[in-house]
Amino acid sequence: MASKGKPSPRSAVKPLSDEQYRKLDEEYGLVDPTRPFPIGRMEPNEKEIAELNPKTTHRLLEGAAKVLRASCRIGAWGLENVPTEGAYITCATHVTQFDVFVPMVAMFEMGRRPRYMAKAEMGKWPIIGKWFQAVGMQPVPRRSGKAREIEEASINILTSNHALTIWPEGTVTRDPKKWPMSMKNGAGFIALEASRRVGHQIPLYCAVTWGAASINHWWPWPKKNVVMCYDTQLDYSDLLEHMDSWGAEPPVELANELVRRVRVRMKEIMANIRGVAVPNEYFDYRIMKEVPEIPPFTDPHEVDERALKQSSQSEQSAQS
Repeated sequence: MASKGKPSPRSAVKPLSDEQYRKLDEEYGLVDPTRPFPIGRMEPNEKEIAELNPKTTHRLLEGAAKVLRASCRIGAWGLENVPTEGAYITCATHVTQFDVFVPMVAMFEMGRRPRYMAKAEMGKWPIIGKWFQAVGMQPVPRRSGKAREIEEASINILTSNHALTIWPEGTVTRDPKKWPMSMKNGAGFIALEASRRVGHQIPLYCAVTWGAASINHWWPWPKKNVVMCYDTQLDYSDLLEHMDSWGAEPPVELANELVRRVRVRMKEIMANIRGVAVPNEYFDYRIMKEVPEIPPFTDPHEVDERALKQSSQSEQSAQS
């Protein structure tokens, strides 16, 4: 079964301009995340490196870095926020496949080796599938009915003091203008339950990449500008206040609220990179329609009901 819809074409958005790239560079001091120790020499996490097939990982890292540098002019800021040790969660955007490799390469060059959730089909790709498995891919068999098993495996990664990278949208965004779309609440369950088991909030960061949507992968020249922000820690400590009384698992409304915060923060960062206003709507993948961003929601069905109601009211006002 194929995913619903198709990503919008490259022509749907404008490339990140040289002027905007310079503006971001002046404000944040962009660095090349594909180079070793991009923010200066630091001590790599040797224990993690040794655990994940260091030779194979190095080859994949070098290959991915060369592809990125050949395809775009890439800059990043916020890499000092990447923890040097311990468990943490990275929630990354998924505008294009570059949104998989940019944060992965950046964190590897920073000396960390996070495990990451990726669709199980990638593990079956010739040659590169073996590489992905060797460097810590957590396979996700989509539409398998095994969501809780997948979440449990991810929670175990975090409670074992390892880092985890998640693309919470679950697939490349279907938003026509390529903003972050609706997200699966599995990322929320993983963060909340793992935090409960270790007894404290596990750090969670948003990694937002923009610019790669304009790259022609068959003829990538002239190079396009690509920028990634690795944001400061997203606070969700208030959602953990009553974790001792949750029962078997975190409440659905809390998981929904956490991924809503992730999406909202991703939109804010992306708007800053793009140099435009933050949209008040988001694309809901379940109903394939743009709906208002109404915080906070308590139930997935209430999301549809309230958002669609407001959307209909807006359409009626526009027609009158």
